[in-house]
Amino acid sequence: MILLPSWWVPPALLAAVLLLDVALSIRPLGFIRMCLHGVRFPEEWWWILLVVKVLAAGGLIAGIWVPGIAFAANSGVIAYFLCASAAHIRAKATGAAFRVNCLGMLALSCVTLVSSFL
Repeated sequence: MILLPSWWVPPALLAAVLLLDVALSIRPLGFIRMCLHGVRFPEEWWWILLVVKVLAAGGLIAGIWVPGIAFAANSGVIAYFLCASAAHIRAKATGAAFRVNCLGMLALSCVTLVSSFL
């Protein structure tokens, strides 16, 4: 198994997208607020999602130089968006926000893992 990404751009791009998501979620925009309310995620826990995404972005960046870290962080991001997808499906909140945000990020995370480590 390759423990360093074959090219640094995909993990850096995923990290940048995650950090952009964090920036947009500090004071959630309407579509983010609607998404979180759609799955009935308690507002007092929203900050945890920001911490998880910042840590994942940090792991993706550190993993460009430290063997295994980017792979673990990327795998964690995939697990995060699989859980988010399950929450959306369970709550029957499968509208445009689910397809664009959740499934889009899941696809980007999977493409990043495949293109960087296989």
